[in-house]
Formats: sequence, C-alpha cells, structure tokens
Amino acid sequence: MNNQLKEIIGSWIQAIGTITSAVGNTPSSVLTSEYRSSLDLWGNVLQATGNSLIADGQETFTLDKLGNEVQAVGNSTITAGMIINFKEETKQLLTIKGNLIQALGGGISLADEIEPTGSSAQAYNVIGNILQVIGNSLQAIGGIYELEHAHEKKSNEGQALQVNGSWIQAVGSVLSLIGQLEEVTEENNR
Repeated sequence: MNNQLKEIIGSWIQAIGTITSAVGNTPSSVLTSEYRSSLDLWGNVLQATGNSLIADGQETFTLDKLGNEVQAVGNSTITAGMIINFKEETKQLLTIKGNLIQALGGGISLADEIEPTGSSAQAYNVIGNILQVIGNSLQAIGGIYELEHAHEKKSNEGQALQVNGSWIQAVGSVLSLIGQLEEVTEENNR
C-alpha cells in the first residue's frame, strides 16, 4: 500500500472512530449502556488504528507524524483502561490521561500545519486539529469533574463536557479527513 493511500485510509478510520466513540458517549434511551460502552471502546480502537496508519504513511519525521503517533498512544491508553480489569477510579484516570495525551498529539500536529501556504487543505487541517484539541481537552475536564464529584449526587456537568467534547473531536476529525483528501487532490493537480 502506498503512503498516500495509508494516510487517506487512516484519516477515514480515524474519523469513523471518533464518530463511533461520540455515539457511544452520548446518553441514549435507545442504546443500552453496555452497547454504548462497546461503541466507545471500538471507536478508540479505530482512532488508534487510523492515527497509526496516518503516521506510518508519512515517510519523513514531521511534527504531524509525531502528533499522530502521540494521539494513537492516547487512544491506546483509553482502550487499556476500558478492557483491563482495573478499579473504576483507575479506569477514569486512564481515560482522562488518554484524552490529555490525544490533545497533546493534536497540538503537536497543529504546530506542523501553522506555516501559511494558503491552501484549502491546510485550512481544514488547522481547524480540524484545533477542534480535536478542544474536544479532547473538554473530555478530560469532564472526566476530572466526574472523578472529583463522584461522592456527590449524580451530576450531569462532567458528562455534558465529555459528550460535547466527543462531538467536537468528531467534527474536527472529519474536517481533518476533508483536509487530507484536499491535500491529495492538490498534490495530484500539480
């Protein structure tokens, strides 16, 4: 598989993963809690796979390559917290740390996109990365809030931050996918 194709497929898989995870994080009267948890797990697995493919498709070291590798580590951290039989507090801490690692990875990738080129692909990538950083950060803040208020009556503030963060991240990953597709189109038109 050529490198450009790896990046395109990786971008698709990452976008599908963020949307799947966002659906899994969204309260629903239709989907059971177990089913939503499975969606969240598979969404994170898909995100890690997508980010890994994107990074693998980049031949030389760039901040974007490093950022995608860091994001894959963040998703893997969340996945480990979901599948290993840890105490609930440990699972929450791994999810918080995984979201923070993803936000860091998105910030690293963003640093690579800042150089002005005037291309529409770059605009999509910059906005997409900013939204992913914001989304992951909100998810982490929501997790911290829930952890700190676990002893109190059920509060929806932490969950609302996590749900909104999930969807913001999903929108950002879709914009990054569009940016990747635009980038390929621009390269092929040169």
